[in-house]
Amino acid sequence: MFCHYLNSMENAVKPIVFVDKREPVIRDRLDNFNCIVKDKMLLVGDFIVSDRICIERKISKDFVQSIVDQRLFTQLKKMKENYEKPVLIIEGNDLYGRLHPNAIRGALTSITIDMGIPILWSSNPEESAGLIYWLARKEQIDQKRSLEILEGRRGVSKSKKQEFIVAGLPNVSAVLAKRILKHFKTIKSVFNASEKELQEVDGIGKEKAKKIVELIESKYK
Repeated sequence: MFCHYLNSMENAVKPIVFVDKREPVIRDRLDNFNCIVKDKMLLVGDFIVSDRICIERKISKDFVQSIVDQRLFTQLKKMKENYEKPVLIIEGNDLYGRLHPNAIRGALTSITIDMGIPILWSSNPEESAGLIYWLARKEQIDQKRSLEILEGRRGVSKSKKQEFIVAGLPNVSAVLAKRILKHFKTIKSVFNASEKELQEVDGIGKEKAKKIVELIESKYK
């Protein structure tokens, strides 16, 4: 597994976008947005904007051709294996014509329903760049998520599963979840912690600690 971590995203002013070196068109457009662009040779996806979102961009003609040569679902499957929330951007309006419409509709249905991958539609490279920028901004600035490249792994690691569980607590971001686990070592210790003990973690104040304990101790209805 190859991992690249950029932690402490909480203090970032601009979101960072990892761009595959084979995507120069979008890379140039991203320079028009308030973000930091880093060129990478990505093995999975075309753009990475957080620890959970990887983006594949397909021009409409390439999307149709990838259905024909069966590249599409192989690429999307790899994204699903490595990222929690992969996204597909389809760019252009000439989707139909080279392949039977039902084949295209079937592929779109399988992507959204069977694979659970959302599709964002774009008219041109500028619009695609804008979508990528706003996904990066939402993840890194609004949600305060970290940025990771995860490639070549099979399934989700135990550490990622632990982080996912802790990040489900009230007002706990992915960055804070890692900090909590580093402090308490196990999920059990986190769930057994008192409000005072939780406040020993940087980023957890009195109110946040109270909400976490209230949720853990509440009976399921």
